[in-house]
Amino acid sequence: MAVSDTTSAASAASANAAAAAMGNATSSADIEQRFLKLLVTQLNNQDPLNPMENAELTSQLAQMSTVSGIEKLNSALSGLVSQSSASQVLQAASMIGYSVLSPGNELTVSKDQAAVPFAVELPSSASDVKVVVTDAAGKTVRTMELGTLPSGVNGVTWDGKNDAGDAVAEGSYRYSVVAANGGVAVNATALSFSQVAAVKQSGGSVALELTAGRSIGLADVRMFL
Repeated sequence: MAVSDTTSAASAASANAAAAAMGNATSSADIEQRFLKLLVTQLNNQDPLNPMENAELTSQLAQMSTVSGIEKLNSALSGLVSQSSASQVLQAASMIGYSVLSPGNELTVSKDQAAVPFAVELPSSASDVKVVVTDAAGKTVRTMELGTLPSGVNGVTWDGKNDAGDAVAEGSYRYSVVAANGGVAVNATALSFSQVAAVKQSGGSVALELTAGRSIGLADVRMFL
């Protein structure tokens, strides 16, 4: 009986040592080597009167196979993600130089531009939509009553004139949107056009650098011209 107790204690100690070694494994090959050492140690120190059952041995081998398979699957998925990211960068690079419509409230008035396009995005229809255009100092230069607009992206144009009907100076302006439906506020999103200046990959995602000074993701693009 004492011999059996000593054998069990030795087996437990060996198993713990092998398990600790497995905790430090850094690769699939290391894990497999440590697992085999643990398995051999268990077999060498098992109680001859109560040997390991075949089902138990098969279960441990199956677990090892599962761990190895999962690691290989993770490696394969990582490779696919890398390839997908590289493909997205190439696709996004083709947008450099084009104007994209994305969340933003910048409006630029130039000499040769008859109208300034922008858009208003609504999660639901609104019966009263108003756009207020301001200059660099924050002064209101134009108020546009758009009336009723449906849900989705609604294109709007500004003729570049103030409330008095006079053409405003060239430069940068901003606008805000106030929307309501039956007196209940509707959360509107301002959308503006800006040219894509560069493309970068950050944190596993692709970002577009705009000439307006903003950085957006591909999912933020509503339209490009």
